[in-house]
Formats: sequence, structure tokens, C-alpha cells
Amino acid sequence: MRRDTHNYLDYIPVRNEGHVWEASEKGSVTIFVENRGIFHWLAQHLLKKPRISQIHLEEFGSFIWLTIDGKRSLFEIGQQLKQHFGDSVEPLYPRLVQYIKNLEDYGFISVTKDSHTSKTPKNLC
Repeated sequence: MRRDTHNYLDYIPVRNEGHVWEASEKGSVTIFVENRGIFHWLAQHLLKKPRISQIHLEEFGSFIWLTIDGKRSLFEIGQQLKQHFGDSVEPLYPRLVQYIKNLEDYGFISVTKDSHTSKTPKNLC
């Protein structure tokens, strides 16, 4: 079995431009998701469900979202999280990686491999 030699912390998250979002003055992020498809159409008409759902990110998630610029690696975003929130984000990298994977699973972001040399210390790999 071949082991993957890539370090996920070297990857760069990029926002999906297909999703509309806004940030409040306090930095709280809301992502707007249009509910499409026959089942959503039925729910909208029969159950009065909204056509657009609002996804409100919590404090850490909003900070992460606003830090995603298509240039920073997950390692760099983690460093900013640690600097801003201190020890309250621990365990930092397992939480950050899981959060990024969740955003990716929902299609809010994609994650690409960084093309420059790794900035991640080897003990975090």
C-alpha cells in the first residue's frame, strides 16, 4: 500500500464563487444557498420552505471564511486562528482540517495543492 506523501496543511482553500455570502459589521458570515430540484420545489410549495437558505457560520467558521483568499494555505490560516483566538482553538489542526473538509463537502469551497515549497514544519505532517 502506497502512502500519500502530501500534507493537507499545504493545500489552499478557494471559495466557490457560485455561492453568495455576506459578512456583518461584527464579522459574522452568512452563506446563501438556493434550494433547487424537484424535492425542494415541492417543499417550497407544499410546506412553505424558503427558496434560499441562510447558513450562519459561527465565530471560528466566520473567521476561517474571511481568511480564505485563495492564497493562504491551511497551515497559514491555522496560524492566524491561533494568533486571534489563542488556546481556545485547540486542537487546532485537526479541527481546522475537519472544518475545511465540511465546507468542501457542502461545495462552499474547493481545496487545491499549493504550488510553492511547503511552509509547514515537518512535525505537523
